[in-house]
Amino acid sequence: MEDVTKDLYNYLPVLTKKDDFDEFWEKTIQETKAIPLDAERTLIDYPSTYVKVYSISYNGMDDTRINGWYIVPTFVKKDKYPCLIHYHGFTGNRGQPSEFMHWINMGIAVISVDCRDQGGITGNHAASNHGFAHNVASKGVLDKYEYYYRFVYMDCLKAIDFACEQEEIDVTKIVIEGGSQGGGLGMAVSALDDRPVLAMVDVPSSSNLVRRVEGYHGAFSSIAELLKKHPNQTDLVIDNLSYFDTMNMADRIKCRVLASVGLKDDVCPAQMYFATYNRIPGEKEMVIYPFNGHEGGESAQTEVKLKFLKRHFPDWFLL
Repeated sequence: MEDVTKDLYNYLPVLTKKDDFDEFWEKTIQETKAIPLDAERTLIDYPSTYVKVYSISYNGMDDTRINGWYIVPTFVKKDKYPCLIHYHGFTGNRGQPSEFMHWINMGIAVISVDCRDQGGITGNHAASNHGFAHNVASKGVLDKYEYYYRFVYMDCLKAIDFACEQEEIDVTKIVIEGGSQGGGLGMAVSALDDRPVLAMVDVPSSSNLVRRVEGYHGAFSSIAELLKKHPNQTDLVIDNLSYFDTMNMADRIKCRVLASVGLKDDVCPAQMYFATYNRIPGEKEMVIYPFNGHEGGESAQTEVKLKFLKRHFPDWFLL
């Protein structure tokens, strides 16, 4: 096992970053900022008297309304709360408020948002001039400005904008959290935005994307299926994917990172995430589950994350 983990920590495939990588993301972020957030929150009737639960929506990168939950603890009387922003796994949705009560029990507010065009109530107004294969991971991939994850990365960044508009939130205490697709989104957002102070990502996707496509791993196998039908577009697609590969973004991540992987994971293989992890310049910590697959550490990793928060940010939890 030592040899396996040593190889992982030494894994540094050649970056695929293009010369205009930074320019592309600067332009994308400016385009996103030009769209008014137009945030709404509606208090719902929730059975617990210790929280307030709001159904929320805001404009994403375009005029697509992104839906989510905003949950605020009421049993702790503070003027401002830390805020954890959760991004879900592929084909998932914002979930149910009860899924986030362990964070609420820590006295942390939670925002959980849909990814557009997946399993939630959020649609997608973004146009694409080409078709796609099997799932949205291949949607728009023939044009980097139309690619699906360009919009999703920015929708997720705007979830931070939503948090910072809420009077209950301490904007200096923003945490990003998610697994699989959500872990990849956490890495991308942490690279493209300097407001998060911590990213907790489990079995993350969106790293070493060419290898993901070549190996038919997870959602990105849909791109391999597309290229089977359009092999003449292979070079273009590989170039376009490079802008969304978190290993090309990793040197921009300044916040603390807690990550986990499963060595039996064939959906988001551990080695592929290490292509990102090994390039993160700041403080970071990895938890490896030798016999776990894409489920990762599950509840055991949740306990790790709760303890990590308390250990590294003890002043957040003072009454």
